[in-house]
Amino acid sequence: MSLKKFNPITPGTRHRVGNTYDEVTTNKPEKSLTKGLTKKGGRNRTGKMTMRNRGGGHKRKYRVIDFKRDKDGVVGIVKTIEYDPNRTSYIALIEYADGEKRYILAPDKLAVGAEVISGDSVEPTIGNAMRLDKVPLGASIHAIEMTPGRGAALARGAGTYGVLVSKEAKYCVVKLPSGEVRKILSVCRCTIGISSNSDHNKQVLGKAGRSRWIGKRPRVRGVAMNPVDHPMGGGEGRASGGHPRSRTGIMAKGQKTRNNKKHSTQLIISKRKK
Repeated sequence: MSLKKFNPITPGTRHRVGNTYDEVTTNKPEKSLTKGLTKKGGRNRTGKMTMRNRGGGHKRKYRVIDFKRDKDGVVGIVKTIEYDPNRTSYIALIEYADGEKRYILAPDKLAVGAEVISGDSVEPTIGNAMRLDKVPLGASIHAIEMTPGRGAALARGAGTYGVLVSKEAKYCVVKLPSGEVRKILSVCRCTIGISSNSDHNKQVLGKAGRSRWIGKRPRVRGVAMNPVDHPMGGGEGRASGGHPRSRTGIMAKGQKTRNNKKHSTQLIISKRKK
C-alpha cells in the first residue's frame, strides 16, 4: 500500500494523507455476494442510544466474506482485489474451479491471477488456508479461528498478523498482534500471510466532515462536561479532571477489566502489551 499527501488547495486537504488504493482493481462488488445493510446509529431495539458518537455516514452494502475457508481441495483464482467499506483490510474475489465465487480477506502481496486453495495438505503460500498444526513454525498468519469451524476471529484488521511460536500436543502457541501469547487448538484454521492495507492507520482524514462520512459523530471530552454527565467533568476553569476514567467510572489506566473466571484465561501464556 502507498499513501499520498494532498496539496493544500482547501483547508480540508492541507493536512490530509490519503490512500492511493493502488492494490484495488475494481470499484464494483460482486452482486451475488452483497446484502443490504441497515444502519443502527448506536440505538437498540427501543430506540435508546446505547453507543454514543455513531450515526450518519455514507450508504453501504455488506460484502459476504468467507471466514471459514472450508472449500477444501478446490483451486481458486483471484479475480479482483476490492475495497470494503465495512472493514479496514481489502477483500479478494475468488472464483473456484467449479464456478463458485467467494470473498476472502486479501493478504498483502496477493495479486490478481494468483491461485489459492484451502486444506490440510496444501503448500503454506500466501492466501492458502490450513490447520494451525500444518503451518511451519515462525510463519506469519492472519484470519485465525478461536473455535474450530466457527470462522476467523483473530488478526482480521488491516496489516495485522500472528506468528506461530510452537506446537504443543493438541494446542499451538500463537503470538497475536496485541502482543498476547496464547494457546489455540491445533485444528483451528488460519490463512498464510499478513492482512492487506498495512498503512491504514497512517491516514489523516484532514477535516471533520470526512469523519462524518464514515459514520462517526463528534466526541465531547469528559473534562468539558458537567459533573452530572461525566466523572471528570466540572471544576473551576480548566480543571485536569482527576484520574482518567470512562463515563461509567471505569479507570482508563491500571484497572483490570478481564474476568478471571473466563474459561479461556488458562490458555493465555503471557498477557498483551500494556
